[in-house]
Amino acid sequence: MFDFFHRKVYLADYLHGLVDIHNHILPGIDDGAKTVQESVELLRGFSELGVKKLICTPHIMHNQYDNTPKTIKAAHDLLIQHLEKVPDLNPIVEYAAEHMIDDNFENLLGQGQVVPINKEYILIEMSYLQPSFNFDLAVEKIGQNQLFPIFAHPERYMYLHQKYGKYPAMKASGILFQMNLLSLNPDSYGDAATKMACKLLEDRQIDFVGSDVHNMRQLQLLKETRVSKKQLKHLLPVIENTIYSFF
Repeated sequence: MFDFFHRKVYLADYLHGLVDIHNHILPGIDDGAKTVQESVELLRGFSELGVKKLICTPHIMHNQYDNTPKTIKAAHDLLIQHLEKVPDLNPIVEYAAEHMIDDNFENLLGQGQVVPINKEYILIEMSYLQPSFNFDLAVEKIGQNQLFPIFAHPERYMYLHQKYGKYPAMKASGILFQMNLLSLNPDSYGDAATKMACKLLEDRQIDFVGSDVHNMRQLQLLKETRVSKKQLKHLLPVIENTIYSFF
């Protein structure tokens, strides 16, 4: 029994059919892929993992990445046009956005300038330095706009680690959690993020997974990630739920 639960396996062997709902593959509009060629290289790498569909989620972040539905669609159109010239690569590529809960978010929400996933969910994040002062109000307004909030990478916010009770409280308020698969590799974000990712998985707090891949280095880290059988037991239902919800 000990060997079964502690023997490590490659995560990549269990990603076939995955829908990646969080990545930064669209070219030239945030801190992800810089060119169409980089985007295609990333898509080829995901294809090798068996990932069938990707929902690209560039940042919308006031005064840093002031993307709009128009700029994101333009980047997506550019990528799709280029993929038409690459016949051996045919993933399903859609787009949404990762929205920073900052002082401009509620304005964008009110003006219809957010970019939901499947017109139903909205991917949100906070700063890694401190919580957003308007987070609870923003979540309330998201609900008023008939959208379900998905909180990106909850395992990465160090200021929540010592206040673990915040996690179930957020879930109770209707917030869904999306864990980064990269968080399962301590070489990505550090040991603390990995430990919290595993704890949230074990406590069944995670609803969905995504890669949050920005570049080929991170994609390689994903390919190198190994997990225990015990971790895999908690992870596989979340992968299945992600596929079921977004394919």
